Amino acid sequence: MIGSTKVTKKNGEEYTIRNNRHRYFFPDEWIAFYDALKPRQKVTFNFLINTGARINEVRMIQVSDIDFDRNSIVLRWTKGRTGDGSRKMRVLSISTQFTKWLKGVIRDYNLKQEDYFPILSTPAANICMKKTLKDVGIKDWSMFSIHNVRKTLETWLISLDIDSLKIIKHFGHTMQVAAKFYVSSDTFNYTDKQIIRQVIGNLYQQQRF
Repeated sequence: MIGSTKVTKKNGEEYTIRNNRHRYFFPDEWIAFYDALKPRQKVTFNFLINTGARINEVRMIQVSDIDFDRNSIVLRWTKGRTGDGSRKMRVLSISTQFTKWLKGVIRDYNLKQEDYFPILSTPAANICMKKTLKDVGIKDWSMFSIHNVRKTLETWLISLDIDSLKIIKHFGHTMQVAAKFYVSSDTFNYTDKQIIRQVIGNLYQQQRF
């Protein structure tokens, strides 16, 4: 059974978000969606597609958590727990293109080392996502929730033949979870994969010598 999340608007109106783990963005869908976003909305969704982190994890990233020399981000607020119950930190690799973009965001918003990035709340991000998807003509827009962005990056990395151990480590789940919820057949053609690389840059891209 597909779970659901009830969201209440400021005017009291309620609607249900279907948490469909199987839907992901095709590259051209993502481009159409992203191009239609406003600047701050783009900050949120660019973080999500380039990290694959959960939105609550992204919201807790401080500028000081980014290693600009090693192209990585430390997630300190994660779903995983250690033996003593404390949160398990996770280090994510990011592309050089995303690192450069982050420097621009820090400059534009005049962020300091201790500052967090301007990430939308989960309800606001879900409302934005559904409205924008509907506006750009995605027929099954109601099937999307924020989690589908996480699903999208993992599906894209799988399609690019990235080592499965790197993917599992990046997303912080086990092989069993990956096989049950995330691993999808390769449905992307050559043009799709080119667009994917335009979006996520050189993330886990093998260097050729």
